[in-house]
Amino acid sequence: MTTVGIAELEALRLPLTRYCYRILGSAADTDDAVQETIIRANARLHEHDEARAKLTTWVHRIATNICIDMLRGANRRALPMDLGPAANGADIGVPLPESRWVDPMPGTRLFGTADPADTLVERESVRIAFVALLQRLPPRQRVVLVLRDVLAYSAQECAEITDSTVASVNSALQRARATLDNNRLEPVDGFDSSQRELLDRYVTAFETHDLAAMLEILRDDAVTSMPPFAWWLRGGAAIAKLVTSSDACAGDRLLPTNVNGCPGFGQYRPDSDGVLRPFALIVTECRGGRIADIVTFLGTGNRFAEFSLPTSL
Repeated sequence: MTTVGIAELEALRLPLTRYCYRILGSAADTDDAVQETIIRANARLHEHDEARAKLTTWVHRIATNICIDMLRGANRRALPMDLGPAANGADIGVPLPESRWVDPMPGTRLFGTADPADTLVERESVRIAFVALLQRLPPRQRVVLVLRDVLAYSAQECAEITDSTVASVNSALQRARATLDNNRLEPVDGFDSSQRELLDRYVTAFETHDLAAMLEILRDDAVTSMPPFAWWLRGGAAIAKLVTSSDACAGDRLLPTNVNGCPGFGQYRPDSDGVLRPFALIVTECRGGRIADIVTFLGTGNRFAEFSLPTSL
């Protein structure tokens, strides 16, 4: 029988967060799933047999069942680019329910290692676009892929966690890999001094509405989107013109943070008294030395503290 207690379970909270987020694609649902996992595991600790399964395997089995239950009947979370073609103009339409979108998460909650090589692998596996891609998989394929290819559980451990056989695990993994291979994402640039300078230039161009500078920063095929709206726009020139000509962004400021392991920003907007208040979280991806993707999560001002951003400027 087990000799562990609540302290050992609490130590698994962050690993469980990294696991459940990839499966669920929602920050709030992830927190609920992890909390419920800790509660159930603590209530059933007397059932855990160390000779039959490691604590992490046993707890991940509980988390997996909770996540799959939460996904039953739920809409597939996505990004605007997954829902339809690019827009022809600035009319963004009407917002869709929060349950339709993949949520951003602080990078600090999604990394479990200090090794640079491992961190690169982890960063790729929590990119907002990759998490959205995972949501295309059926829940059990999603679970198997994350357990095997991201968290490096063995096929036998994965079979124990999913209450299936090794053959079933391998079959699900093969199908999941095939789906990802058919929708492969382009890799992003590593974060270094040149990218830091590029992002500084982006902040300056955004805050000063400098069209020429923005055109130099964005890739010609850049994409921008703004959940909870299905609207999205392709083309660096179109994006630069929209951003630098919008009166809505006049006086806005950007403060850097880490979103899903990628460079991001907190966007602040002045209120009626001129105080800059949290407005939206932004995540960017860079490729080839220029910005390729910008996702602005509108309505996320209440989450700034999670990203170590101040509540006013």
